[in-house]
Amino acid sequence: MKVFESNLQTQAKEHTDRSEERDQPIGMKDVFAMMEEGNHEQVIFCRHPGSGLKAIIAIHDTTMGPALGGCRMIPYPSTEEALKDALRLSRGMTYKCGLADVDYGGGKAVVIGDPNQDKSPELFRALGRFVGGLNGRFFTGTDMGTSPEDFVHAARESKSFAGLPESHGGSGDTSIPTAYGVMQGFRATARHLWGKESLKGKTVALQGVGKVGARVVEHLLEEGAQCVIADVSSERTDRIQARHPEVEVMPVGEIHRADCDIFAPCAIGGVIRDDTLEELRCSAVVGSANNQLEADRHGDRLHEKGILYAPDYLVNAGGLIQVADELEGYSYERVMEKTRGIYDMLLRIYELSRKEDLPTCRAADRLVLERLQQATDLKRIFLGLDRRA
Repeated sequence: MKVFESNLQTQAKEHTDRSEERDQPIGMKDVFAMMEEGNHEQVIFCRHPGSGLKAIIAIHDTTMGPALGGCRMIPYPSTEEALKDALRLSRGMTYKCGLADVDYGGGKAVVIGDPNQDKSPELFRALGRFVGGLNGRFFTGTDMGTSPEDFVHAARESKSFAGLPESHGGSGDTSIPTAYGVMQGFRATARHLWGKESLKGKTVALQGVGKVGARVVEHLLEEGAQCVIADVSSERTDRIQARHPEVEVMPVGEIHRADCDIFAPCAIGGVIRDDTLEELRCSAVVGSANNQLEADRHGDRLHEKGILYAPDYLVNAGGLIQVADELEGYSYERVMEKTRGIYDMLLRIYELSRKEDLPTCRAADRLVLERLQQATDLKRIFLGLDRRA
């Protein structure tokens, strides 16, 4: 009995010591304060020592339905940076779902690790079990640093994954509808600025020519537009220039200064910031990159400068539309038809912006909030005991 009591005392002391350690500042903002800033519902930290998995799942808003958003894998420099990214991206997904008119809310998963070194089937199966444990509250798939093949492993543990390869029952390459949606954004912008949707003779400067950007270049050239491109990978730009010698190549850090009609960020986010914004030499910013504005105030500044901004979370919604459709039963024709609607929604945003002298980012946010209110009002109608919503 004395040995038992001694062990208990030792464990209690160790628990107290650990508690005191946990109470020390860790250099990270309070998680609840960070959630409150963006009005997030839930954050889940996932750790599996056996596979090395360290992941964060952020669920922003489920008013319109289960959270939906990709899973990216990046060697974040800190847990705080990973959390910030998850919170920022999940909030953007709520707005993207709202404008794309799909019955899902916003969520995001981030895996902390180097995608070139730290991937394993076990890591994604562990992620699959964590996501599965949310019981349909969150659905995810590919994003930066992950591939459809990664989620073949995750899908063995849960049915909450989409964007799988066609060979595994998925809908395949999401860059196809994403690029089509970007083109719809270009056409709506041309219609608003120049009176017709034709891009013939217009110059578009693309920052990033990966899977989506490369497809956009092909579409633009087919329509008679001129392209200036930049990418961190010289292989990508060389490949395009070998097929299309007329395409001009610029350094990534200078492409935003290109003299063009439309600047198209199609790679990383945060490219419209204090220093780059004042150097823009374009009439409009329309691209597929997520979170192009470093902060909302940069959207205000674009409006002040008379540069038309197409909200990125609408322009790049084609991939989301495909993934959402896959979860319901995939139809290519239905996906492309819904993606075509980006054109009409963007014109609606432009008209609201013009009519009320609002920055387009603010006009788009207003439309999303209206849809959230409508969804909340609809859910006052009780569906019965078999389906609660």
